[in-house]
Amino acid sequence: MKLKEDLNPLLLQVFRSVIWVYSVLTFIPWYLLSGASQNLKRAKRVKARPVNNQPGGPYRALNSMSCLASVLYPDCDTLDKVFEYAQKKFKTKDCIGTRELISEEDELQPNGKVFKKVILGEYNWLSYEEAYLAAAQFGSGLAALGQKPKSTIAIFCETRAEWLISAQACFMYNFPLVTLYATLGGQAIAHGLNETQVTHIITSKDLLQSRLKAILLQVPRLEHIIIVDDKPAAKADYPRGILVHSLAAVQTLGAKAENMSKPHNQPIPSDIAVIMYTSGSTGIPKGVMISHSNLIAGITGMAERIPNLGEHDTYIGYLPLAHVLELSAELVCVSHGCRIGYSSPQTLADQSTKIKKGSKGDTSILKPTLMAAVPEIMDRIYKNVMRKVEEMNRVQRTLFVLAYNYKMEQISKGYSTPLCDSFVFRKVRSLLGGKTRVLLSGGAPLSAATQRFMNICFCCPVGQGYGLTETCGAGTISEMGDYSTGRVGAPLICSEITLKNWEEGGYYCTDQPHPRGEILIGGPNVTMGYYKNEAKNKDDFFVDENGQRWFCTGDIGEFHPDGCLKIIDRKKDLVKLQAGEYVSLGKVEAVLKNCPLIDNICAYANSDQSYVIGFIVPNQKQLMALAEQKKIRGSWEEICNNSEMEKEVLRIIAEAAIGAKLEKFEIPVKIRLSSEPWTPETGLVTDAFKLKRKELKTHYQDDIERMYGGK
Repeated sequence: MKLKEDLNPLLLQVFRSVIWVYSVLTFIPWYLLSGASQNLKRAKRVKARPVNNQPGGPYRALNSMSCLASVLYPDCDTLDKVFEYAQKKFKTKDCIGTRELISEEDELQPNGKVFKKVILGEYNWLSYEEAYLAAAQFGSGLAALGQKPKSTIAIFCETRAEWLISAQACFMYNFPLVTLYATLGGQAIAHGLNETQVTHIITSKDLLQSRLKAILLQVPRLEHIIIVDDKPAAKADYPRGILVHSLAAVQTLGAKAENMSKPHNQPIPSDIAVIMYTSGSTGIPKGVMISHSNLIAGITGMAERIPNLGEHDTYIGYLPLAHVLELSAELVCVSHGCRIGYSSPQTLADQSTKIKKGSKGDTSILKPTLMAAVPEIMDRIYKNVMRKVEEMNRVQRTLFVLAYNYKMEQISKGYSTPLCDSFVFRKVRSLLGGKTRVLLSGGAPLSAATQRFMNICFCCPVGQGYGLTETCGAGTISEMGDYSTGRVGAPLICSEITLKNWEEGGYYCTDQPHPRGEILIGGPNVTMGYYKNEAKNKDDFFVDENGQRWFCTGDIGEFHPDGCLKIIDRKKDLVKLQAGEYVSLGKVEAVLKNCPLIDNICAYANSDQSYVIGFIVPNQKQLMALAEQKKIRGSWEEICNNSEMEKEVLRIIAEAAIGAKLEKFEIPVKIRLSSEPWTPETGLVTDAFKLKRKELKTHYQDDIERMYGGK
């Protein structure tokens, strides 16, 4: 979507004439030297097709029609062998890095709250050789503490270098690693630990005190707690029989000659590498059993879609490693000799909440070339930048808008815009360090407006991917030269995708112009199933007549003529209203989330009602400005609870919905403004910021009854 050009028509014509002359003078030499024609041809070519010429598939990438890929390197069929291969090939190269903490202080805010601020130094790096040795010593130390091969061990920790070292140690020694989100509630944590019967857990000092300590009595099998921090935890009363160790102490124990020399049980490809507990967006977290061969197949498929991946690349790790997207991305990087610098959402950029004003965020220091992000983070960047554009003076704003619209036209033709990139978008690009060449989006659908914005302003392709924990995060990734929006690309070389008719929703493989249906993913990346949940396994997984394993995603997609997939609906998000119309709640949310007034939204509908309602987290700056315009005064909570403000916001989002061509029955008729943001800590969204609809329904039950006339 083009930005509105607020400029005198005559001046606008003069500007366009100058651009036209510049384009004519530079086009032929640039066209011949840049290979633009090849880029455009590559973007428009067919990328996948059905193996049996049936419209519903299964579809495979053209370079995997005869056989799906399952191994990254010859003879590296388990994760420990992949890491060993990497440490031999990239021995002295930087592998994992952490910023030095220089100082930490409390900062009093105008509202009376106290925020912790940090000043961080440079990154300190471990080479591939050093990281491999650290993992080997830690694995040896765990074995010395009584951890047995094929017996589960849990990690409950923030994303950091020690997380990956611990994981590699477990892969080496064949300890199935149970991963749990750091934001899960106490009962969900206890459920995961008890279901997998762990005796050892790896955690941080903060999480031990804030989350684990309160539930230790509910986990009777737990014997050893290993803390990853340099500073030991303060002595505290723990239940009898539980021993607390530091990671360094366990490594020292493991480094002893008598322990390092002991032979250890190496995994085979079919052994469980990870039991990954989902974020619980649909209820109690489920443990997904992922084998070594599953993960290797998944990272093989992902790596093939990232051009020129290698030791010149730097990846910034800040998403939860307990999420399959981040774990897979980091394993891809390690297997190709990239370096990984660790960060957090609170220290990512110069403006991040924990970075002291005037000091540098992690992207400014690290200058990553590769980055993964969930749409929630990209949406925030998009809205913040566009808000700053609105605050520019007229000349600056006009220059930005004209450059934005010009670049949009050019990239749609496969052309680049070096002048715009250097003079107009350089400052925006510097928000992520200035060297980002690939952005990978996953975890949820990315809106077309946000994707186009990231393409243009950050001067790099956004590879939108589609995958689930049950498929090792692998399914599809759009090619880096494909600048179309709203699609998730063709199947990866490790997987194939077929569409299954869903009669209730009216989606069929024979639909025109595009075949549509429920997405089923098959291939060596499809996991072993849910841990101790046979009933769910029978519902969601099956093996076909050729022995290939498949997963039924519950998502609805359509295939385009070039073999690229578009996600158009989700079974669980489809609600039938009283009059028989079907409403896709996800579609409504995706459209309205682009409204500057909305930070987050959950659409809701009851089948015994005739209209949709919504819960909205408004953007504070935008809503306060609207309140001032309407002469409505009060605190933030009072503004959100004001019925006049509700009506005004409803009017604005109705206009946005009509502009986006939503049907009348899809537009929320009543809304509730929430003064509290939805974060993983509130339990209303997952760590990937997916809505937890069940929890949101419970949280807003009184409002639901009020909006549907019950109160």
